[in-house]
Amino acid sequence: MTQATKISIEAVVNAPAETVWKAWNTPQHIMQWNAADPGWHCPASENDLRVQGEFKHRMQARDGSYGFDFEGRYDKVEPHREISYTMPDGRTVTTWFSEVEGKTTVKSTFDAETENSNELQRQGWQAILNNFVNYVNSNKSTI
Repeated sequence: MTQATKISIEAVVNAPAETVWKAWNTPQHIMQWNAADPGWHCPASENDLRVQGEFKHRMQARDGSYGFDFEGRYDKVEPHREISYTMPDGRTVTTWFSEVEGKTTVKSTFDAETENSNELQRQGWQAILNNFVNYVNSNKSTI
């Protein structure tokens, strides 16, 4: 088996790690930010945040023309610091949360898939992360 290409994305959220963690992992929040562009949304989310727990987020075009479930099983859950999971196709993802002076850096590294270019994947995942940052920065007082 060949080693999968790793892709990384990163952003800084103007909020403490506890707030960032809650927004990242709570289905009611996930459904608000988990889309790469305004033509998509996340109408459903389930998250069993524990080692061997599973998650499933419904990713869907707003016009109903296409959708899929983004899902996986957790390999590591270290509250406010790190999450690792494996997707059904065997690809892995690790996300780190690092707080410095009330701001939290979120960095994810994931195995590339072979259907889309690495740059397209990086752009899509970064767009979702940017939506997350905007959501938290705009709603941190209520998260």
